[in-house]
Amino acid sequence: MKLPLVAVLILMTALSGCAGIKQSRLNPFNWFGKARPAPVSQLYTAPTETRALVAQVLTLKVEPYPGGAIVRATGLPPTQGYWEAELVATPVDDKGRLVFEFRIFPPTTAAAAGTPYSRQVTVAAAVSNIKLQGVASIVVQGESNALSSRR
Repeated sequence: MKLPLVAVLILMTALSGCAGIKQSRLNPFNWFGKARPAPVSQLYTAPTETRALVAQVLTLKVEPYPGGAIVRATGLPPTQGYWEAELVATPVDDKGRLVFEFRIFPPTTAAAAGTPYSRQVTVAAAVSNIKLQGVASIVVQGESNALSSRR
């Protein structure tokens, strides 16, 4: 019983000498200073897209799931070897169309044409229910055509 009492008394004596802890660097509330004016910096802007549009969009399927929808598209590039395909969303326009651009990198070396089936590239993108509010149709855009699916 004496040991905890002595420990508490020593701790209270030590803390009473630390009245300046409010301004101390040990206080987490003092780790960041007060807000001060700062020069305006340029906001982040997305880099420009360097991938080309796929030559032709073959199929488009919009499949619902509990949190929204999955947009799946198959494209046909001119030759084999195209890589890193992605559906890049653009803002919803005033007509309620959500347009995805089917973007893909060309091969780094010369590639054979191959059969159309061997050149097909399939990509998908998830769209939340929140983003789907106010969307009447979903469009996937290629270089030579576009496919659309209405709600």
